Amino acid sequence: MAGGRLGAARAGRDGPVAWVPTLLRGRPRRAIDLVRQPRSQRPREVWLVIVDASASTRRNQGLSLAKGVLAQAFDDAYRRRARLALLTASGQEPRWQYQGLKASRALQGWLAQLGAGGGTPLEAALQLGAQWLEHRRRRHPSEQQRLLLLTDGRLARLPTLPALNCAGVLIDLENGPIRLGRARALAEGLALDYCHVQALPTLPA
Repeated sequence: MAGGRLGAARAGRDGPVAWVPTLLRGRPRRAIDLVRQPRSQRPREVWLVIVDASASTRRNQGLSLAKGVLAQAFDDAYRRRARLALLTASGQEPRWQYQGLKASRALQGWLAQLGAGGGTPLEAALQLGAQWLEHRRRRHPSEQQRLLLLTDGRLARLPTLPALNCAGVLIDLENGPIRLGRARALAEGLALDYCHVQALPTLPA
């Protein structure tokens, strides 16, 4: 991913592309769609990040690729002074890591310790995330909400999907020679933009 930097109501015309906030606004189709080096403070934002950390994401460097995306996202959120909610889905049930706190560089330490294992309680994580977003929306109606979902989509079935009412992007981590391709269907069901993790470095500069 290109070196992203966030935080502004207007972006630098020639600054480096910030891929995470660019994708959170929708897949770019023109140069004007790219978010670049910020120059001033944006309206208050909160990012909900849901990470599929099930055992299947250990295969074919899926978790390693996810960590690269997350490192960029945390750095961008910190520079943008965005609030961050972080929810992991692994084992028997999802777990909150952070809820609406200011992004800080301490997140990089947590990221270094992130492992994967167990099942994929992604349906429960999505339901929990949707509830959190709705509660947050009632408390902070002027806040801009964004969702970043990282998953390989390797589910036994497409789960019952909540209405998120939130713009965002699903980053597909499925990276093996045989791909089920369910993450794309999941993105469509959630009304999220879709991007495969391998496509991130090749988006237009």
